[in-house]
Amino acid sequence: MQEFWFYIKLGLKHVLDFGAYDHILFLSALAIPFTFRHWKRVVILATIFTIAHCVSLALSVYEVATVDVGLIEFLIPVTILLTALFNFAYVFKEALDVGLFLHVLATAFFGLIHGFGFSNYFKMLMAEEEDKITPLLGFATGIELSQVTIILAILTLAFVVLDVLKVKRPIFIAVASILVIAITIPLLIATFPM
Repeated sequence: MQEFWFYIKLGLKHVLDFGAYDHILFLSALAIPFTFRHWKRVVILATIFTIAHCVSLALSVYEVATVDVGLIEFLIPVTILLTALFNFAYVFKEALDVGLFLHVLATAFFGLIHGFGFSNYFKMLMAEEEDKITPLLGFATGIELSQVTIILAILTLAFVVLDVLKVKRPIFIAVASILVIAITIPLLIATFPM
């Protein structure tokens, strides 16, 4: 049980680390179009992201797949940028009109990319472990808990801006997405493969 808690804490730290804020940026971009009224939808997307993230970790730990770390480090901010750009579909349409299927596919694919970004470090941690399932489940639990925390923070911010300050929803989505894009551009430049 102590080992399980260690990996839960590792999953929490992995997502909530302000030094490596790419995860926070991605989840913020993912949650921006949603409100508490649509909370189930964004939690489903976050869970799909977690599952895909852990699938790529499992593929790495069991040595089924390896990827070029330099390419993955560049693709992570690309996923953030694409998610923030996708939010503009919500600016011009109602939330329920935007296809959930496309959003699910993109989120799953982006989860795989983010998982491979952490896979080398996680693989080193797992080198001495005989049981690899328990650490993966603990890590997934930590990731999911931290993602729900970030989503709740973004939904609370949306509530304050939309319901208390009475800002129109399309304006909130556009401004928040542009802010995410502005923060992501330096990451894209810094990780661009040369």
